[in-house]
Amino acid sequence: MLDEGEIQGTPDGGLERTPGDAVGERLGRAPGDAVDERLERTPGGAVDERLERAPGGAVRREPSRQPTAPYLEAVSAYGFRGSTRFHVPGHKGGGGADPGLFAALGERALLLDLPQDIEGVDVGPSPTPFERAEQLAAEAYAASHAWFLTNGATQGNHALCLALAPLGTRILLQRNSHASLIDGLVLSGGLPTFVLPEYDDELGMAHGVTPEALEQALARADGELPQARAGAAGLPRAAFIVSPTYYGMAADVAGCAEVAHRAGIPLVVDCAWGAHFGFHAQLPASPLALGADAMLASTHKIVGSLTQSAMLLVSDSGRVDADAVARAVRLVRSTSPNALLMASLDAARRQLVVHGEALLDRTIRVAARARAAIDEIPGCTTVGADFVGRPGIAAWDPLRLVIDVRGTGCTGYEVAAALRASYDTYIELATHATMVLVLGLGQPVEPLERFAHDLGETVRQIARPIGSSLITRSPAPVAHQTAVTPREAFLGASEAVAVDDAIGRISCESIAGYPPGVPTLLPGERVTAEVVAYLRELTAAGARLHGAADPSFRTVRVLRGVPAGAAGTPPSAGSTTA
Repeated sequence: MLDEGEIQGTPDGGLERTPGDAVGERLGRAPGDAVDERLERTPGGAVDERLERAPGGAVRREPSRQPTAPYLEAVSAYGFRGSTRFHVPGHKGGGGADPGLFAALGERALLLDLPQDIEGVDVGPSPTPFERAEQLAAEAYAASHAWFLTNGATQGNHALCLALAPLGTRILLQRNSHASLIDGLVLSGGLPTFVLPEYDDELGMAHGVTPEALEQALARADGELPQARAGAAGLPRAAFIVSPTYYGMAADVAGCAEVAHRAGIPLVVDCAWGAHFGFHAQLPASPLALGADAMLASTHKIVGSLTQSAMLLVSDSGRVDADAVARAVRLVRSTSPNALLMASLDAARRQLVVHGEALLDRTIRVAARARAAIDEIPGCTTVGADFVGRPGIAAWDPLRLVIDVRGTGCTGYEVAAALRASYDTYIELATHATMVLVLGLGQPVEPLERFAHDLGETVRQIARPIGSSLITRSPAPVAHQTAVTPREAFLGASEAVAVDDAIGRISCESIAGYPPGVPTLLPGERVTAEVVAYLRELTAAGARLHGAADPSFRTVRVLRGVPAGAAGTPPSAGSTTA
């Protein structure tokens, strides 16, 4: 027996009102109000279904569109129906392909390799199947707009810089943001102000930015305002942070959003490693659900679209101009986007929304068993939930297996190499202290279950007495002096000089020791004796220099014709110190 005011089902699966006309209380509306609003959302915030009134006042359920994949279905329909093709690409659906390529990819993949502007796919009455696919992606993440990207999250970072950091304006970004953000500033002519992430000295791991650090960075920028106004750069127009990290550690996105919004600027989250966030109760929430105004999702990394595909999502907060982002996306998008990549995004979104919770549930349970088995291996310890609550870590991703191997007396590089040699097993990342395994949405169970055995045998064979556990000191004390914009440094004439001769000169390259993965030198920054000493310290400790034109760090590329100590062409807002 239903209480008055509850909703009961009709035989055909619809909904009708019980006596008392009390649908409003259940839906958050007053009695008598029309019902035409979203009833519930999927774990990621997707619209699951709508209610509308049928004749006679009964409430009917409109089925969710999330189980459909309109772009994938349209591409498949055209690709397999046998249409005569007098358009690109030249392999003509496989008939003109190299036999080796045909054997490697197969006929079906080549038939689906379609160009842009096919009637009924991405051309025709609006919304086209392609437009509907992007709309469904936006709904899946509770965003107002979504863009399919075929050059990875890199393309999204370029577009966001063009939209939010036009020529001469400033943005605040996490110091260890993806290199594509600096590249985006090269394209846009914007200026960076940096905020450092938290750092684990022993493991050599950079974590997230704390709300307190973000607030302090904004206060420093405010203190520089008179100088900034003199150069017309002003305060940062947006804040960019990374969450989760490569190691699966999620920042306090909600707290950072509050700080950014109090300052009147949007928060953009590089969630490249967390496209699955929000789709299971044991995962962190999606950044947009926590108040972020835009986010990047590298759908291929964990959710399972094809490599190089990603999504850019903007919330309905109004803090990020979706029209400006759309123009920027068009600027950096190929006019020959890969249909296979975009179809894979459509399919991955469908699987994430419809079956993601079940798939994630299985993967999380198997991962927990694998962690327990790895923790039994002498010298190995998994890193995860016990880190939550440390500075810069508000949550963690159980689809990342981070293994501290210091107790084996070997580096992560050595253990990873031994796994490759003995078992043909390849991991995502090795560092001096750790190894990182990335699990997929629907991770195959058997290889994960046997990994602990393979790792245990490997460690048994190569373990040795434990050495020093300290990997590298925190990069926090290193001051970074910005002399010119990244754009000026990248596009300017450069030359390679000996490292000691580069002191006082302006860098034209980005150099980050890994670990810790935090850039020590970026284009436009001055090479100082402190920077050189720190980079040498990193290499002596076993770190590798990512981005360096000369990985041995004997030379560095600097601006030609700008002598040591000269200001060059100063950026609009002067120097910054992270």
